[in-house]
Amino acid sequence: MTVIRHAESRRTETPNAVMTTLASPTQGGSGQAVWRVDMRPGQTGPLHAIDTEQVWTVLDGGATVELGGEKLTVGPGDTLVIPADVPRRLSADPAAGLAAIVAAPAGMRAYVIDDTRVSADCAIPDGDKVLPAWVV
Repeated sequence: MTVIRHAESRRTETPNAVMTTLASPTQGGSGQAVWRVDMRPGQTGPLHAIDTEQVWTVLDGGATVELGGEKLTVGPGDTLVIPADVPRRLSADPAAGLAAIVAAPAGMRAYVIDDTRVSADCAIPDGDKVLPAWVV
């Protein structure tokens, strides 16, 4: 059994959110990455896709999620299962923001749908995809 202490969590700040890594391969996990997402009120992420399924559970606030051409609204206690390779964009609640816990396979890769540039501080290039810093 591995215990990952709060002091060992990693914080990655992107232009759209703060990701706090709670478990990942470099922190003693092997198959899953788990992280917390915090978005300020009204913050919107880029249109992108992930090559594996992700599971999001909203802790506080809420979000509008554009998922494959459909719009969904989620709030505290809701869990959203996002399938692999479906374009998505999250927009935090304009008044309350968003806090969520996310789990995904540790080897997940992200890719952008539009011309969004990804900072080297946020992700490691991997061909036409990127490895987000919070899942390594």
